Formats: sequence, C-alpha cells, structure tokens
Amino acid sequence: MNDDRYGTDVLASDWKNAGRKTVPQVEAVRDLVVEDAASGFCGAVTRLEGQFVELEDYFGKKRVFPITGSFLIDGEPVALVHAKKDGGGRARTASGSFAVDDQKARIARASRIFVEGRHDAELVEKVWGDDLRVEGVVVEYLEGVDDLDAIVREFAPDRSRRIGVLVDHLVPGSKESRIADAVKRGPYGAHVLVVGHPYIDVWQAVKPARVGLEAWPSIPRSIEWKKGICAALGLPHETQADTARAWKRILGTVRSFADLEPELLGRVEQLIDFVTEP
Repeated sequence: MNDDRYGTDVLASDWKNAGRKTVPQVEAVRDLVVEDAASGFCGAVTRLEGQFVELEDYFGKKRVFPITGSFLIDGEPVALVHAKKDGGGRARTASGSFAVDDQKARIARASRIFVEGRHDAELVEKVWGDDLRVEGVVVEYLEGVDDLDAIVREFAPDRSRRIGVLVDHLVPGSKESRIADAVKRGPYGAHVLVVGHPYIDVWQAVKPARVGLEAWPSIPRSIEWKKGICAALGLPHETQADTARAWKRILGTVRSFADLEPELLGRVEQLIDFVTEP
C-alpha cells in the first residue's frame, strides 16, 4: 500500500514562502521609468553608481535612491538590479530591429510614407529613422489630410511606387475615416494604404509615464487640445512657440519603441512593410 493518508512532509518544501508573490528583477538600464514606492517620485534612470540609482522626472528634477529600495513599474513591484555586462550581441535600433553595421543609406525609393504633421514625422524619424534609411523610404508630412485624395491623384501611385499614409484619430465615423474610405475607393486605392491610430494627436502615442502622467488628460472641446495638454503638464501654452517647446520636451523622453503605445507601433511597421514590398 502506497497511500499516504497524511500527504507529503510540509517541512520538505519552502513552506515559509508558500503563497508569497515573487518580485521580478529588472535591470536598471538608462531611461527605464520607475516609481519610488515610498515617496511616489517617478522618473527615468539616468545614472547607476554602486548601490545608488539616480532618477530624473519629466521636469528635469533628479533624486538618488538606494537600488535596494522599493520600486514600481506600471504599479507593480520590481527589484532593481545592475545590468549584466554586454555579451557582444548584435546592437538594435530604436525600433527594436537589428542594427546593420557599415550600411550606407539606400537611394530613396519612389514609394513614400505620408504623415499628417511635423510632430508625426519627427517621432517616426526618431524611432524608425535608421530602418527607413536602410530601406530607402522617405517620410513626408502633409499638414493635415483634408486634401489627401487630391494629393494621391497627383502622385498617381502604382505597384512600383506605393503610398502609405499614417492618420491621427482614425476611428469609425470621424472625418479622417471618411477621407481614408474615399481614397480606398478611388482609382489608386490598390496602391495606397491608409492606416491610423485612435489618438487625437500623436503626442498621445507616447506612453504617459514618460512625461510623469498616469494617463493623458481629457481636454474639453472648447480648449485647443495641445494647449490643454501643456496646461495640464504645467508648461507655458500661450503661443505656438510654447507648444513647440512642449513637444520637444515630450519627444526628448522617447528613447525607443518601448516608450510608444502599440497602436502606433503596429501601424508604422505595417506602412514600412507595404511600401517596401517587392
């Protein structure tokens, strides 16, 4: 008879830690955004020396904490540890792709990617610029998509020179969705791909934690959106120059694809695939 009516020996296992949640270890690499659980200070890792880590918040304020302290990432506890030494693996670009060593920029393709505005173009360049140069893809901004149908007809794309378009606030029933549908039904629809993200502006595609927010605030329709965001961040917002400086600060917090929302990441990758398809 092998039936053990009393079960296994409880002392044979780690009974003291039974049911205790394991706190994951995270390497304290530069630009990792964490929150000090005790003080609530949230910032990006800027320096790691010995047993201390330095964090810098969105407004440039820096504080130093013991690396053995209690930290949170997205509200979940983590234990910060020193990063492992580089084992000589292949470097990656800001988009997460493997970097191509000693690769000169390719001559520009006839195909193009159009984005709505300057800020969209600057964000795409910062994260995907290396990839786009290797592929020979040029990104141009349109200053809005109201005239997109006319722009497509003038470009006259075909299989060898496609157009990819990234649109803000591409949601059912929006003006942008109606414009995209008109282009798709037009004579060049087969050679044009219009995709978009759900955000009012590309600013929202940056994860709010990068600018010290839990979520991007909701701005009343009576207030210009970017000015409302600047006010919520405690930044000057009276002039166009004010909003331009605010965007530079936001863009400066973006180091790689990990700082962007997946709704934007997937769409840009989709456009790059479309315009580089053989």
